Amino acid sequence: MSDKPISKNNGAMSRRAMMASSAAFGAALFAPSVLRAQDYATADVNTTGLAVTDDTVTIGILHSITGTMAISETGSVQAEKLAIKQINEMGGVLGRQIEVIQEDGGSDWPTFAEKARKLLVSDKVASVMGCWTSASRKAVLPVFEQNNGFLYYPTFYEGLEQSPNVIYTGQEATQQIIAGLDWVKETKGANSFYLLGSDYIWPRTSNKIARKHIEDFLGGKVVGEDYYPLGHTQFNSVINKIRLRKPDVIYAIVVGGSNVAFYKQLKAAGIDMTAEDPILLTISVTEDEILGIGGENMEGAYACMKYFQSLDNPNNAEFVAAFKEMWGDDIVIGDVTQAAYLGPWLWKAAVEKAGSFDVDKVREAQIGIELENAPEGYVKVHENHHLWSKTRVGLAKPDGQYEVVYETADLVEPNPFPEGYQ
Repeated sequence: MSDKPISKNNGAMSRRAMMASSAAFGAALFAPSVLRAQDYATADVNTTGLAVTDDTVTIGILHSITGTMAISETGSVQAEKLAIKQINEMGGVLGRQIEVIQEDGGSDWPTFAEKARKLLVSDKVASVMGCWTSASRKAVLPVFEQNNGFLYYPTFYEGLEQSPNVIYTGQEATQQIIAGLDWVKETKGANSFYLLGSDYIWPRTSNKIARKHIEDFLGGKVVGEDYYPLGHTQFNSVINKIRLRKPDVIYAIVVGGSNVAFYKQLKAAGIDMTAEDPILLTISVTEDEILGIGGENMEGAYACMKYFQSLDNPNNAEFVAAFKEMWGDDIVIGDVTQAAYLGPWLWKAAVEKAGSFDVDKVREAQIGIELENAPEGYVKVHENHHLWSKTRVGLAKPDGQYEVVYETADLVEPNPFPEGYQ
């Protein structure tokens, strides 16, 4: 497959050709021998009453497709559906086609818990791909643990958690927060920081870790710290405070639709991020959010993540092309979107290693699973249920993409409970 998306108006692929190319990419990502359902009797592979038949297995997708978080979570849904489509084209999981029940968390944490309970108790899904914010994950966590469900959670987050019922396919704090602060100190000589975030668990805990690292390990200074409710759109007062205190770095963890207002108002206030005075470093703005913000309003900002759409490797080129074939040439792909794409593949690999859909057996089989050709590169499931992955820094360009300016030479081992930060 070419690394260029195929135009919908010029030489459009036939449905059969699209299915063949999509399946070929899926086979490159994870290529076991073809498994037949008749070789895996339903009574043997489903001993706990999950939604598994001789022909199908049902899983859940649980994200916000309405509300302030829809700008961020829609890409996760699209990625999970692409992976499921490709898996089905390859023959499914243990010879069974994946069926999906999708629920909308509506950017409301109690709703996430309610929908998670429905998926696990009423629908008896074999696994769930879902959540974005830490608040939504914390809301559903007791539901998954009480009902022994299995959640694949795709978002970079603050760490300080390890559940037997969750596989964390995004990065935790040591892989993103600490690594990004080290980079801006070492390469830019930054010493003073203004911490800014949305007002919920992830930004507050992440900034607590950031402050600890800045003050105790980097010898720097935090000159301001502010939080605003999800959906907040008036940032002029905090922008004025930033201008007065003149930090070397604005460390921004604003999420969802608030990003559109914040970055537009930042530019309107005359803060030119291309001049790096101050430097803006974010751990929350992916290409998905830039699509709403506008590349011209993000130009010059830095982001620390593990994946950018611009990554130059053959498998990412295949992934981007397949994503655009399914969702349109104008679509973009961010870090969480790619991490969400990994979820169904990791689950498929664990189920087929276990030879069972039973959650306890899948959990045991998941440890050590590798995806050698993931779009971000090689990843492996650690025994702490997080992924080994690289850390990268991207520079926002006016076209809405990031130019990768730094990446670690080696995979960074996940450590959700770093000593000295709790």
